[in-house]
Amino acid sequence: MKKRVALIYGGKSAEREVSLLTGRQVTRALVEKGFSVTALDLDDNLVTSLKEARPDVVFIALHGKYGEDGCLQGLLDILDLPYVGSGVLASALAMNKAISKKLFRLEGLLCPKDILVSRYALKQPGLQTIIEQITKNFTYPLVVKPNKQGSTIGLTVVRSLQDLENAVIEASKYDDEVLVEEYISGTEITVGVLGDTEPQALPVIEIRSVTGLYDYEAKYTPGMSEHIIPAEISKHAYKAAQDAAIKAHRALGCRHISRSDFIVTPEDEVYILEVNTIPGMTQTSLVPDAAKAAGIEFSDLIALLVEFALDNQSPNSSCPISTYQKTGITH
Repeated sequence: MKKRVALIYGGKSAEREVSLLTGRQVTRALVEKGFSVTALDLDDNLVTSLKEARPDVVFIALHGKYGEDGCLQGLLDILDLPYVGSGVLASALAMNKAISKKLFRLEGLLCPKDILVSRYALKQPGLQTIIEQITKNFTYPLVVKPNKQGSTIGLTVVRSLQDLENAVIEASKYDDEVLVEEYISGTEITVGVLGDTEPQALPVIEIRSVTGLYDYEAKYTPGMSEHIIPAEISKHAYKAAQDAAIKAHRALGCRHISRSDFIVTPEDEVYILEVNTIPGMTQTSLVPDAAKAAGIEFSDLIALLVEFALDNQSPNSSCPISTYQKTGITH
């Protein structure tokens, strides 16, 4: 009998369009692997729709607010439905860049220096006072972004004082907290991780954007960025990035899948920027490319994630990449 999968996508966040792309591609892969799929938009009728679908497992193909931040995961826990990806706590921690960076520092990982600005602080003591504090503690360029947002939405690289005020205002449109970070110059890389108790890192990808910034357009427009696999960095930095991605995955309590973004400096220092618990699964996405380099085709990757969720009560929900390459997945 076919396993029933409820795929939830769309949603209400600023990343809705990305989620729709991910959802359509994942749906095709699930059908190809023999699953019975019911695609559901995240709307006010979701609970009723889930009860009617009676899924064996839920595949969350949402990005950003309400999907990636632990809210939906909490609802699915209440409904006692297994789902692909991290649980409530790991999702919420990863979505909150400032809090996750505190955990990373405790794990000995390098993170860019930062300051967190709340929307209330912008009113009292006020934006100009905040600007003065930032200018006093940082040198340009800076990175200004919403603290809880993805796909670089609301992110600005600020190269002068004249642009700082507008950047803070822009970021505050998407979240009630704005994260201001030092700009780390170097090679942008990303590392996918699969598994739970014995997570394994996928090949490291180097990202080269046509515009010089891996922003929303570069991420989701074919031809706007290049994925170099394996990344053209030193062996030391390559291993350090994979080790750091696994350490971050474990520190947050992630399960099944995550993707960590890094900058490697010319001095071979590896700075972690953030962790994504629901990486994009579009035709231009990073994790599918890394998985393919490891010998895992897209449809097999999706099926593997579903197997993780269905088998999540197993005492060893690890990622058998080498075994998988030899045996494949059967239902």
